[in-house]
Parts: sequence; C-alpha cells; structure tokens
Amino acid sequence: MDDVHPKQVLQAMIDAGAAKAGLGGGQMLVRGALGGAILACATTLAFAATAQTNVPVVGAVLFPAGFVLILLLGLELVTGSFALWPLALLKKRITARRMFIACAWAIAGHLIGCAAYAALYVLAITKMGADAGGPLAQALIQASEAKTIVYRAMGLDGMLLVVVKAMLCNWMVTLGAAVSFKSTSTFGKIAAMWLPVLLFYGQGFEHAVVNMFVIPAGMLLGADVGLGDWWLWNQLPVLLGNAFGGAVFTGLLFYWSQKETGIAPARAISGVQEDTGGKINRWG
Repeated sequence: MDDVHPKQVLQAMIDAGAAKAGLGGGQMLVRGALGGAILACATTLAFAATAQTNVPVVGAVLFPAGFVLILLLGLELVTGSFALWPLALLKKRITARRMFIACAWAIAGHLIGCAAYAALYVLAITKMGADAGGPLAQALIQASEAKTIVYRAMGLDGMLLVVVKAMLCNWMVTLGAAVSFKSTSTFGKIAAMWLPVLLFYGQGFEHAVVNMFVIPAGMLLGADVGLGDWWLWNQLPVLLGNAFGGAVFTGLLFYWSQKETGIAPARAISGVQEDTGGKINRWG
C-alpha cells in the first residue's frame, strides 16, 4: 500500500518547510527560476490548447503538468511553500527571518525564470518579432489586460476581487503541494497533485507565478499595461492573497484538523530526505 496517513502528511509538510527554508540563497534562486520557467511553459500549453479547441477546460486539464514536474523534481514553487513554511514556523523549526529570506529568493528566481521564458516564447510565437497578430499573442495580450487594467477600472472592488481570487487559487495550489505527500508512489503523487491544480486553473483564479509570466509577456506583445498596473493591481495583491490562502486554508486549518491526537514521524514514508546539514534532497 502506498497510501500515507493524514497525520504523516502533516509531519512531512513541516519537515519539507523546514528543509526548504534552510536552503542557501543561490540554490533557492536556481530552483525558483526553473520552477517559474516550467510553470510558464505549462501556461502556454494551456493557452495553446484553449486556442486550438475553443474549450478552456482542455487547457485546465493540461496545465497541472507543470506543477507536477516542479514538485517531482524538488524545484521551488513559492505558492506551494506558502503552506509549508508557516507550519515549520509554527512548530519552531525555522525563524520568521529564515522564512522571509527563503520567500524573497524564491520570488526573485520566479521572476528571472518567467521573464526568460516570456522573452523566448514571444520570439517563437511572433516569428522573431515579424508577426504579433497570431491567436496566441492576442490571447496573452487580452489576459494581461484582464489581469490588470480591468481590476484598476473597478477601483476598490477590483482590488478586493483580485485578493479573493488569489486566496481561492492558493487554497487549491497548496492542497496540491500537501497531497503530494499522500502517496509514496510516483503515479499516486501525480494523480493526487493533478486534481486541485486543475480546480484552480479551470476557474480563472489568480496565481502569482503564472502572472509573473502572463503579464510581462502581454506587455512585450503590446498590451496596454504599465509596470504600476502590473504590480499594484495584480502582482502584489495576488502574492498577499496567495500567501494568506495557503497559510490559513491549507496550512493552519489542516494542522488544527490533525494535531489533537499527535503526529507520527513520516520521513521514511513521505519521501522527505534530509542530510546532516538540514537541507532537503527530495520532497514529495
């Protein structure tokens, strides 16, 4: 049997949060860059599938491939860690300072990876800048504007809306990170992770790392979006909403649901392996 008990899942989440926060800045930067680029690639696959079929749910079904690859390879996705780091902090396995440092390095890596993929992808779909009128380019322009200036036009309601959609998004994304510990088999992990990520993408919620690709790519293609629109009306509120949704809806509530009867050690079962320096070799 490859099933893991929920209490052991919780312990594995705490262990993973502590180990990830203990990584060096350079290593977290590289993991974040690779994670951002892979998620951006999954996003363009979803856009392409939607454009080809005119059925958005097809893109949602395919999008989780990027999330699965990131977690199986032990790379970094800060939105998933928003549930793991607070648990490690709660159990006094890490300090708040270490948590924020790790978060900053991960976000910096995501920005680098997403920007690099955006530049290469724009060259690919515009035939090296010769034709920006294709359906994929137009889809990115429309998505970029919908994620920024549409919220700006709504004023305070738009700001509240983007935060709510970010909270709902990362409830599902962090569930995907949590259930990656629910099985010891690769197939079991893939099946478990796929479902919650499909739920968030299929409903158009706001994911900070996806937006680090979509909005700059749209800007490169000529979207009517400025840097202020990107950061004020999307990136910053989405990061805050993602952090709150992941920490509270998945991290703390799951902890409270399991903590009463104690937590069994789970390192050998969950796949979490730590070396003597406290660094993680592979997690979920």
